[in-house]
Amino acid sequence: MLPGETAGIADYPLRNQLASEVHARPYEQLTAPVQASHLAILSDESMLEQEHEAVSALCERFRVAPPSPSARHHSADMGIFRLKWERHSEFSSYTFFCHAPFEQPFQETAISRVPTDWLKQLPGKLLAAVHLAVAPKDYPKQEIEELATLFASNTVTGSIVTGGAAQVWTDFHIHADGFSRFLIQDNHLRSRQAGRLVQRLCELEQYRMLALLAFPLAQQYGQQLGQFDQALTSLTGKIVDIDNLEDERHALEQLTGLAAQVEQIASSTSYRFSAATAYYDIILQRLAELREERIAGVQMLHEFMQRRLAPAMQTCKSVEQRIQGLSTRVARASNLLRTRVDVSMEGQTKDLLRSMDRRAHLQLRMQETVEGLSVVVLSYYLLGLVGYGLKGLKSAGIGINVELGTGIAIPVVVTAVFFSVRRLKRLAGHTDS
Repeated sequence: MLPGETAGIADYPLRNQLASEVHARPYEQLTAPVQASHLAILSDESMLEQEHEAVSALCERFRVAPPSPSARHHSADMGIFRLKWERHSEFSSYTFFCHAPFEQPFQETAISRVPTDWLKQLPGKLLAAVHLAVAPKDYPKQEIEELATLFASNTVTGSIVTGGAAQVWTDFHIHADGFSRFLIQDNHLRSRQAGRLVQRLCELEQYRMLALLAFPLAQQYGQQLGQFDQALTSLTGKIVDIDNLEDERHALEQLTGLAAQVEQIASSTSYRFSAATAYYDIILQRLAELREERIAGVQMLHEFMQRRLAPAMQTCKSVEQRIQGLSTRVARASNLLRTRVDVSMEGQTKDLLRSMDRRAHLQLRMQETVEGLSVVVLSYYLLGLVGYGLKGLKSAGIGINVELGTGIAIPVVVTAVFFSVRRLKRLAGHTDS
């Protein structure tokens, strides 16, 4: 552990963790003859506690120190075998080693020494299982036909690796016991070198299987994407001929539904396709680290991978690009149609506003007409009252010319009524506002 400060400067809280990361999960030191069995089990992070309990239980059974509570990897010597456990992002790996001479490399394997009841209670689903055997220098050299019998007479792939320090043989098949097989012939491997070689071969098999998890999805959605592509092409062609708002809305609904389906596929495949790309990069890196040299007449490991795995990865990449491209095209078509719908609706709104303006203008004119009539009517009645008043004064003996007085009152009454109506209209307008 690093101190809390260095040269009087406080350490970053994660400095120790970051510095130790490159030293985590070291390679095992292996000396031929040695056999190994490797398991890669799919399990999510929620199963970490169960895995930790299982490894701790195995350690307790063989009376060795269990992993620390926060450990994500652990290596322990159980006596009759050695265990190496590693927790990864979406899977866990268990590798069992047995250092003992053997005549048949895959007859009595390392995992046969592990308690069966313990293996059965491991959480998750098995994805990859590998038997490896590192044969010593004095192990009888075999011809390719004899090697084929170790691999159930399948086509054998092999090469000289690590600068001539070893030869590797495999067939990349799952055999009757559920395991694939690698035979390593030690020429002059050092212990660390042997450990790195075994781990790289285990990783080749587990990452090959993990990368191929995306391939069934690519096959499943490839045909469906073709149907979506045809539907989008058809809808895009119809957009040009649409001439009414109802058809535009119907086409927009279809595009929205298509977009939802494409996005559903994208969300359900995005992680898997991204993970496949990352795993494939690791495979290529591990193949490069093997530094293969050809054995005459035998296909090398990287040639097998390029011939079989590369096309599958290209298919996955192609489907991922088709999903992204289709999503972009659907979005572009939706935006185009939505713009047309917006323009059409703006045109309808403009017509509606124009119609409302005409109605308002007409209503204003009618209102002005009514106001004019109101002035006339009110003036008529008021002048009638004035006439009655003048007649009453004349009857009282006052010498008044009724007709002359009424005539003089006309402009006064009309003017008074006109301004009174205008004032009432302004007061009503202020009250409404």
